[in-house]
Amino acid sequence: MLDDRKLAVLRAIVEDYVSTKEPVGSKALSDRHTLGVSPATIRNEMVALEEEGYITQPHTSAGRIPTDKGYRLFVDRLSTVKPLSAAERRAIETFLGGAVDLDEIVTRTVRLLAQLTRQVAIVQYPSLTRSAVQHVELVPLGPQRVMMVLITDTGRVEQRVIDHLDWVDDDSVENLRTLLNRLLVGKWLTDVPPALADVPTLVPSDERRMAASVLSVLLESLVESREEKIVLAGTANLAAMDFSASLREVLEALEENVVLIRLLGEAGDPSSLTVRIGEENSHEGFRSTSIVSAGYGIGDHSLAKLGVVGPTRMDYPGTMGAVRAVARYVGTILAGQ
Repeated sequence: MLDDRKLAVLRAIVEDYVSTKEPVGSKALSDRHTLGVSPATIRNEMVALEEEGYITQPHTSAGRIPTDKGYRLFVDRLSTVKPLSAAERRAIETFLGGAVDLDEIVTRTVRLLAQLTRQVAIVQYPSLTRSAVQHVELVPLGPQRVMMVLITDTGRVEQRVIDHLDWVDDDSVENLRTLLNRLLVGKWLTDVPPALADVPTLVPSDERRMAASVLSVLLESLVESREEKIVLAGTANLAAMDFSASLREVLEALEENVVLIRLLGEAGDPSSLTVRIGEENSHEGFRSTSIVSAGYGIGDHSLAKLGVVGPTRMDYPGTMGAVRAVARYVGTILAGQ
């Protein structure tokens, strides 16, 4: 366990290296920070920090830079996450407040997060397995066609057109729509299949073929939509970042949605904030990056995650504050839909 003085020196090294991109020496620390000790004492503390693996000397006669272990301790000892300014909060409210559906919420969120952090932003769509039915709509499109629209409480909309039905009349469509909503509204999508089991026996015999076709397409849409979806923005920001690995490796890793979903992790507590630094990331392409992520949801119900990918040399307090604030605001928007 490091004492308070070593922690103060480590914190100063991290802050200076993040802001200057240059290795930090003892004289610079003494000049820029009020550490209350002499440059010689600072040098001794730096030697101790290096011996314990928190900082390293990139080349001869240079200052020191933080290691992954040093960044981890810095993040773990943050007493507060940097709050957003009033202007940044207004920007979030203005930019996200105009979104009208889930696709627009996700698109605006990922763009905003990339702009706020100057990193690569990632937003995961809410999984259908964590969604509940809000409404089922059936719309006649002709004598043998019906459009089915499934709307979830997370704002997802699944739409299908069902062709080649027996004769479709408004009354039979209305009856089936009413029945489906009575059986399904409020149910988790994972509970929809058993809830539909008795539908064929609950409709008139002359409407059962149409009902069976609608049910088949409804169940099909649930299966087809289980693949997790990730949206990225800000990859151009990578050009201004420093990575120990090649930029190509990072870009290739970002193209793998399955990897990103695994790295973001399961959506836990919506208020949770996770930081994975360097070697803590399991995928080789992300070993030179840090990933800051947070769950978002409605109340205590977690839906998915969002976050940013950047170099280990990042402004952790500011990035963590932005990710947490955006996640909370997205949850507020979804709750109000």
